[in-house]
Amino acid sequence: MSKININDLKKIREMTGVSVDAIKMALEEADGKIEQALELLKKRGVAVAAKKALRQTGEGVIASYIHATGKIGVLVKVLCETDFVVRNEQFKQLGHELAMHIAAANPQSIKELLSQPYIRNQDITVEDVVNDYIGKLGENIQIGEFCRFEI
Repeated sequence: MSKININDLKKIREMTGVSVDAIKMALEEADGKIEQALELLKKRGVAVAAKKALRQTGEGVIASYIHATGKIGVLVKVLCETDFVVRNEQFKQLGHELAMHIAAANPQSIKELLSQPYIRNQDITVEDVVNDYIGKLGENIQIGEFCRFEI
């Protein structure tokens, strides 16, 4: 087990928002290599999302986005398990990011939305983004429905 560099831990924390303990474990397992630790965290995030997928999502928020031109607007229902997560700023940020993506990419269904490359990082899908937030927040998160208006 290698000694963990505190700056690497901080860097990964800023990049991912994952808990310090999870980052520490990943860095130890990756012998201090940042890229390997990030890959481990990503794999664990997907596993966490799969475990939580069957849990009820009885809470949530309606997020909105209006493009600067005022000619495109989106409403998206983002669901989670508890009102505790609804009040979390990261959950609210996810809603905003999803609404902005829908405005830009114009998906026709939730299935299509989840499979699209994410507008801020074409190397990942929208589903990867949602799974990342599931890992960060520790709850099942689902997209309930959305509507996009355009003039």
